[in-house]
Amino acid sequence: MADEIIELNDGTENLVIVGIQRRGVQLARRIVALIEESHGATVIEGSLDITLYRDDLQTVGPRPVVGPTDLPRGVDGRNVVIVDDVLYTGRTVRAALDELADFGRPARISLAVLIDRGGRELPIQPDVVGKEIQVEPADRVDVLVEELDGKTGVVVVPGAPIPAP
Repeated sequence: MADEIIELNDGTENLVIVGIQRRGVQLARRIVALIEESHGATVIEGSLDITLYRDDLQTVGPRPVVGPTDLPRGVDGRNVVIVDDVLYTGRTVRAALDELADFGRPARISLAVLIDRGGRELPIQPDVVGKEIQVEPADRVDVLVEELDGKTGVVVVPGAPIPAP
């Protein structure tokens, strides 16, 4: 994924890699480390917490937990890569785009996801994908990262079967 991001952005100049809280941040850090190690370039990294930009905020509860948004050098004129763990409906990415717009006008925004499980509700597609998988609509795909979960992996959690019409 790191090499695809470099190729997509014609190098590392003006590149900003931004992870969506929670696990997208850890994945973004890994991508940045790989790019810096393999290309000897310094890449700006940041994080977005899209909680207050969600279109279902009223269902989250009266006191949503809001994590940090950190864009250390701004995004104006830069090539921004949004990193997330699982792409499903596209609503998280839409919220990230809304929040990112509050911080400036990037030259280009692209999307990198570790897992694309399909099932879009919005016309959003990733530019870089680690792995595409097919799962049932009721299933859940969990990405585990060492920093938060004590182990690394991807787990498909079967959901309740959807009755036929």
